[in-house]
Amino acid sequence: MQKILEMEKRWVINKNADYEVVERLTSELNIGRPLASLLNQRGVNTYDEAKRFFRPHLDNLHDPFLMKDMDKAVDRILKAVSKGEKIVVYGDYDVDGTTAVSLVYSFLKLFHRKLEFYIPDRYEEGYGISYKGIDHTINTGVSLMITLDCGIKAVEKVEYAKKNGLDIIIGDHHRPGDKVPEAVAVLDPKQDDCPYPFKEISGCGVGFKLIQALGIKMGLKKEKAYAYLDLVAVSIAADIVSLTGENRVLAHFGLKKINHKPSIGIYALLKSAGIKENENPKSKLLFEREINVNDLVFMLGPRINAAGRIESATDSVRLLISNNFDYAEKLGKQIDELNLTRRDLDSNITKEANEMIDGNIADNDKKTTVVFKETWHKGVIGIVASRLVETFYRPTIVFTKADGLITGSARSIKNFDIYDAIDHCSDILEHFGGHTYAAGLALKPEKLEKFITKFEKYASERITDEMLVPEIEIDEELFISDINFKFYRIVKQFAPFGPGNMSPIFITKNVIDTGYAKLVGRNGQNHLKFSVVHPDRTGNPIPAIAFNQGNHYEKMKTGIPFSICYHIDENTWLGNTTLQLRIKDIKF
Repeated sequence: MQKILEMEKRWVINKNADYEVVERLTSELNIGRPLASLLNQRGVNTYDEAKRFFRPHLDNLHDPFLMKDMDKAVDRILKAVSKGEKIVVYGDYDVDGTTAVSLVYSFLKLFHRKLEFYIPDRYEEGYGISYKGIDHTINTGVSLMITLDCGIKAVEKVEYAKKNGLDIIIGDHHRPGDKVPEAVAVLDPKQDDCPYPFKEISGCGVGFKLIQALGIKMGLKKEKAYAYLDLVAVSIAADIVSLTGENRVLAHFGLKKINHKPSIGIYALLKSAGIKENENPKSKLLFEREINVNDLVFMLGPRINAAGRIESATDSVRLLISNNFDYAEKLGKQIDELNLTRRDLDSNITKEANEMIDGNIADNDKKTTVVFKETWHKGVIGIVASRLVETFYRPTIVFTKADGLITGSARSIKNFDIYDAIDHCSDILEHFGGHTYAAGLALKPEKLEKFITKFEKYASERITDEMLVPEIEIDEELFISDINFKFYRIVKQFAPFGPGNMSPIFITKNVIDTGYAKLVGRNGQNHLKFSVVHPDRTGNPIPAIAFNQGNHYEKMKTGIPFSICYHIDENTWLGNTTLQLRIKDIKF
């Protein structure tokens, strides 16, 4: 099976900009056409919309009571508080679930003492509400359970809890099944009859809307709920939900909090990850550099996840709700060590999976990748699935064996809904759940081959050969002379970047290397460092770095013109900051 590095990628230039809107934005905002076009592509068409885009405001958040059943949820919680009932906050073991539990638990703890949290064990209980969790909750005298980032499909389990005197409020953001559980309240904007205007909120985001609603009903200052926006930002980034609309506002202010006054738990995690405090007295930033969405995705997310993948996600919640720095620092270091263990497991299993795929010639013509080994660690198979998609660019499921079942983690490619594909095979499965591009599933061992056949058949009927060629979506064409610090400062204000608002990719055609191209990297040949100019235009050369593209070196040295697509970055070296192009692809 061909690997992505060997594939010729498709460049797709966005041509959806509205000429009249772009011209108007250029004039009204006093910016260049490329920037106006970038705004138009992101649905920003007027001066007022641009103002909201560039200057997000917490007043732009939606009324939480627009969410179906929010009034019921708030009333039931306040009744439990007034009667002194015991409440448990129950959530999934991933980043979204643990941040959601930490947020709601911390807020309720401000005015209610009879409170616990519960995170199911990934290996003993699996995803979502478990019978073991319900029984434990009932046996400890709890009468109200609030679930977060799970529960929307737990019809039988909610019924079981109900019969045993336990009320449940569901807070979820996953797609409902054919039937919604008969809980006291079901908070999930993806319900067909939920009028909440923004559907792409994270599980922790649903938790935030709940505490926001509680604050309004109790007459508290808005800042009481806003104090937890750093947790919401981490969940939005790690769960890879859309960074548009309300999520963009929540992420913007959550990042602000992380950079200036994060919770003790997040501060301890950043310190354990090697982020140093800012020693510049003139800077308002807490750390030596600004923390961004990528840091949350690749630095904080894996660490918070590592506890649940290797041992218990309960430690992640203990860290995130901590008010004691020494305790948080100790937990942060422990979780960092678990993350190192997770990396080793991830690396070894990915290597084994790659060898399996390379050695199975019969699968070369398939539209999907499915690998299975019963000894693989259940906690990292989702990460491995993502790595395999990055390598082979196929919808991928990685299976292992746990508690007598074959358990899998699925990841997808652009324009292929893997949730729908798995749903199509639901008659073979014990249970499943997830999103368009990521899902989890479990089935009996004897049904694995039948599932693989049915899954591949469904995919092969819907995936074209073109869909299996990695695509680079290009936002705008630039000349090298267009690129300067003024332009870059405005591009930076498009952040926070993520799905729906990705960091812009630009194309520049017919450039040449200035003659100083060189190979760099550990073995001296992985990466390509060079500078580019337009041979027929004025303007200073711009430095560029192309990771894992050393194969272009010999051709570049000949002086043949080529085209590049790239992000624009800053590069600071020995105190000097310059602009640099981070090359996505090169075509001669």
